[in-house]
Amino acid sequence: MCGIVGVLGTHQVAPLLVESLKRLEYRGYDSAGIATISDGRLDRRRAVGKLVNLSDLLVHEPLAGRAGIGHTRWATHGAATVANAHPHRAGTVAVVHNGIIENFRELREELSKDGYSFESETDTETVALLMRRALASGKAPQEATAEVLGRLHGAFALCFLFEGEEDLLICARKGSPLAIGHGDGEMFVGSDAIALAPMTDRITYLEEGDWAVITRAGAQIFDAQNRRANRAISRIQVDATRIEKAGYKHFMAKEIAEQPVVLADALRHYTREGGLNLPEDIDFSAVDRVTLVACGTAHYACHVAKYLFESLAGLPCDIDVASEFRYREPPLSDRSWALFISQSGETADTLAALRYSRDKVAKVVSVVNVPTSSIARESDVALPIMAGIEVGVASTKAFTCQLAVLTLLALKAGQDRGCLSREQVAAHLENFRCLPGLMNHALSLADDIAALSEQLAEAQDILFLGRGPMYPLALEGALKLKEISYIHAEGYASGELKHGPIALIDNRVPVIVLAPRDHLFEKTVSNMQEVMARHGKVLLLSDAAGIQEAGAGCWKTLTLPQVPDLFAPILYAVPAQLLAYHTAIAKGTDVDQPRNLAKSVTVE
Repeated sequence: MCGIVGVLGTHQVAPLLVESLKRLEYRGYDSAGIATISDGRLDRRRAVGKLVNLSDLLVHEPLAGRAGIGHTRWATHGAATVANAHPHRAGTVAVVHNGIIENFRELREELSKDGYSFESETDTETVALLMRRALASGKAPQEATAEVLGRLHGAFALCFLFEGEEDLLICARKGSPLAIGHGDGEMFVGSDAIALAPMTDRITYLEEGDWAVITRAGAQIFDAQNRRANRAISRIQVDATRIEKAGYKHFMAKEIAEQPVVLADALRHYTREGGLNLPEDIDFSAVDRVTLVACGTAHYACHVAKYLFESLAGLPCDIDVASEFRYREPPLSDRSWALFISQSGETADTLAALRYSRDKVAKVVSVVNVPTSSIARESDVALPIMAGIEVGVASTKAFTCQLAVLTLLALKAGQDRGCLSREQVAAHLENFRCLPGLMNHALSLADDIAALSEQLAEAQDILFLGRGPMYPLALEGALKLKEISYIHAEGYASGELKHGPIALIDNRVPVIVLAPRDHLFEKTVSNMQEVMARHGKVLLLSDAAGIQEAGAGCWKTLTLPQVPDLFAPILYAVPAQLLAYHTAIAKGTDVDQPRNLAKSVTVE
């Protein structure tokens, strides 16, 4: 969600800015722009839509200069228009901004009374005008920045460029990530290391409340109290930030196909011969409750984990949507743990929930895909899911790796609490190591799924059903489908069908049933019969035994390999993803960057 890049370079920066912004496209955006300084003069170019529109504009109206800032905007305040696009300019200053300035209306009224006029509907323009006013009073850029930051409430990452200052960027972060890159006579700013990787492998991550004065000689960093601060320079692995489709038509297709490999990587990381290999301070023996907090797809991973923690370890487990968690002021105890799950590690609501919980629970644990992220750094223990960069907005390999790590945590909880012996855990792990091979079998169904998706694409409404841990998979399958195909889809617990949703069933509504032949299978078959009795079109996903027993009368069936109940949610995620992907292909929608969505949601 929104992307920032800044460059103090030794060459023309406009091409560098655009290329870096391309690496941030996965975050989601609806307009883009850059600003540069050339011969002391500040100028900018902005365009609505994809970056190709900005690139075309720069062909006809190029920007020179060796210092500049750029931005991809996901609209919050005001529609996607050129006037609302970043960078915003006020007099001699330009600014790019991720986040939301919560008191912008109050500041806007104050500035209007002082005679300042506005050209956009955005909260960001308020920041530019505050800076303009501070500079007009005679303050130098550094002094003006300290004044302006003290007036802002909310979450932000900011980067300022000043006319006449070809060797200066000033940036700041509060609640939204920002990193500084160190080069040879060059300096860089980016929303994350991915944007900076082609230019440098030396990164400084700003901490909460930090701001920095950057020249080509280096960066002076100040904390929230305006005191000089020392922040470490980390080396990133450039290979880990490589963004390539590797021959696939879409990033989502590539990331679905990578799941057997990344799942095996996660298992190797967290297991050893005959047992688990989790950090030593992961010990559930004195824990009496676990609270799981996340958003979106990660929230559905938490739903699966609840079944596992309670069934394998007898450990009570609460689940919360991060955006609701802290506002209901949940009671937490010093014998409970809070687990926060986030693909990016920067999800604003999840990070805010973590900060609310930090001094109220015995331990804060995060399950993230970015070990250097804010959520990881602010946790007592951070568990990387080992999925690698995920570019497609609809999460696929990150979801299955989240499920894998949460399953391993549930096994550890069962062992620590005496519910599972070491031998039982070892047997589960032996089965777990077979899962990548089973996922390859599920991937081989892609052609069959593509064929039936041509018909799913004609539907206006689709229902997903599941029982037990497959109920969260029904929710996740429906989310994937609606995210990228724009078909209205809902997931339900199968037993809830007759409590309302069955009113939606007719011969135009496909019903996708996720039903491995487990101890709940017969009850699920009964619910299928209720659908078929009302002329519903059932697509059954089950193993061979399940298809033989219940497949008669189904519209379509997909046969998956038999899998132990514990790991069925991970396996069945694959066909659910493929159904969404191929239905979106059939409809011709933007698979990797669906409308209105962002990969990294850094505003509440």
